[in-house]
Amino acid sequence: MKKTIAITNQKGGVGKTTTALSLIGALRQKGFRVLGVDLDPQGSLGFSAGVDIENSVTIYDVLKGKEPIRNAIASTDMGDFIPSNILLSTAELEFNVPGREYLLRNELTKAAGNYDYIIIDTPPALNVLTVNAYVAAEGLIIPMAPEILSLLGIAQIRDTIETVRKYYNPDLEVLGILLNRYNNRLLLNREVEEMSQDVARKLGTKVFHSKIHASVTVAESPAHGESVITYAPDSRPARDFKALLRELMRPEG
Repeated sequence: MKKTIAITNQKGGVGKTTTALSLIGALRQKGFRVLGVDLDPQGSLGFSAGVDIENSVTIYDVLKGKEPIRNAIASTDMGDFIPSNILLSTAELEFNVPGREYLLRNELTKAAGNYDYIIIDTPPALNVLTVNAYVAAEGLIIPMAPEILSLLGIAQIRDTIETVRKYYNPDLEVLGILLNRYNNRLLLNREVEEMSQDVARKLGTKVFHSKIHASVTVAESPAHGESVITYAPDSRPARDFKALLRELMRPEG
């Protein structure tokens, strides 16, 4: 399994934060040291983990050079997180120095030795923050809702991935497309699954065999300061995310 994984899709509402939080929870249950990094100015990953994102050192402070990365790491019951907040929305204008694509990678290098895995939550956009995540990551997971518009968002990611591979991170791998809020009883869900196979081929990847089924427990868990893995361990989504982790950790071939 890749050590640094970014969860990405330029479309919002497809379950990026849920996926990041649940993977972190599943990895911690196995005893791994995990760092969650929030690159979304909405701050949902840190907030869901119980971090006071408005009164904390954030990834914005780190990328601006105002604080060392160790000061931004918040330890919670759910693990270690580097939070974000609305200040990060100015990144496109403020992060204009040469080599700005490497800002996150350079900072994470300073903390990587303390963790087995790093999971990065990205914004619903293809901007300098997303590029930083792709440059820092070894692998990408692309969550999508079983909707036609969600498929369109994935197709538009390909150019950004190819640019990053060409200029900054030639080893970047798309680990797979993850179907979220899946219900195989709905015809549209099954149709989108078939179409997503074609999109996956164009990205040189696969659609994960593991699918995250729809359940209210996924929405409830952040309100209780937990991931679905600990909040509802016997729920279908919790079992789905554990299956996804097994799939990610399975040796190729």
